[in-house]
Amino acid sequence: MSFHSTLTSWYSVNKRNLPWRASKNPYKIWLSEIILQQTQVKQGQPYYESFVANYPNVQALAEASESDVLKLWQGLGYYSRARNLHFTAKHITENLDRVFPKNYKTLLELKGVGEYTASAIASICYEEPVAVVDGNVYRVLARYFGIDTPINSTEGIKQFKVLAKSLLPESNFGDYNQAVMEFGARQCKPKSPKCSDCVLISSCKAHATGTVNVLPVKLKKTKVTKKYFNFLVVVSKDKHTILEQRTEKGIWQQLYQFPLIETTTSVSKKEFLMQLDKSDKIKNAIQTVSLFNTSDIIHKLSHQELHIKFWVIKTPNSLENGTKWSEVHSVPVPVVIERFINNFQV
Repeated sequence: MSFHSTLTSWYSVNKRNLPWRASKNPYKIWLSEIILQQTQVKQGQPYYESFVANYPNVQALAEASESDVLKLWQGLGYYSRARNLHFTAKHITENLDRVFPKNYKTLLELKGVGEYTASAIASICYEEPVAVVDGNVYRVLARYFGIDTPINSTEGIKQFKVLAKSLLPESNFGDYNQAVMEFGARQCKPKSPKCSDCVLISSCKAHATGTVNVLPVKLKKTKVTKKYFNFLVVVSKDKHTILEQRTEKGIWQQLYQFPLIETTTSVSKKEFLMQLDKSDKIKNAIQTVSLFNTSDIIHKLSHQELHIKFWVIKTPNSLENGTKWSEVHSVPVPVVIERFINNFQV
């Protein structure tokens, strides 16, 4: 059997029963692909189901507020995906008469849709002969063909793209693309791949040369920078607090947070109070200041490691433009702040 027929046969028996696979509706395929970027299926599936339940079609998503979309997305991270999702839904509804582009080239014109997502939608929904290349596909091809070119290098990206295209079958492009991805996710896994019962073992070069745990090769990641965040959790006597929206580009754009003082290192209470005196974040009279978490909460992002302290600041005064604590749960916030809110008793 050929490479593609072997994988397609394996897929017909071993594929997971996932909700988006029951449809070739481009809205649902697009939604699933955006959610599953940088996200495992077990984490992403509940979000997919919530989005479909709340926004059953692209027009419903377009008519939602950005705040509601971000709130539903809360916890998935990489929030630019949610903003792009909402922007694209509005574009399709307002400018494309609610009709998704029907080929790879025009799908690429949608905001937030890259080569991989466009290939997935085009092949699954429209049976266009385009190859998907994601992390799973890189791993399967690198191991099976024994390729040690770094998958995140310019040369590697080009090499694997050409190879993936050359392996396309004559038909059933959507099933084949899903088969390769599923095979990488369930059989040819990053760690502890199931080589002993692999349908490709007899011709896998990595298995023959003992390089399964070496491939694929990836260039070292960008250096992770550490940041130190001190959130000011202001609590007034009438149970209001202060929230501000992050409007600048960067992490958590458009999400809400408590007022923030960023320092160069983790600070003691004495050092924090000195920083607080210098800032104009709190204009009300302060009654008490206490640290909620005894040690820094470490929150890891792709290129940043955040060391976070929540300082509870009580004031006897009312807060101008304050937010009721009873309403804080309805506001889209980063997951690390959501966890604090869930654990904090006013």
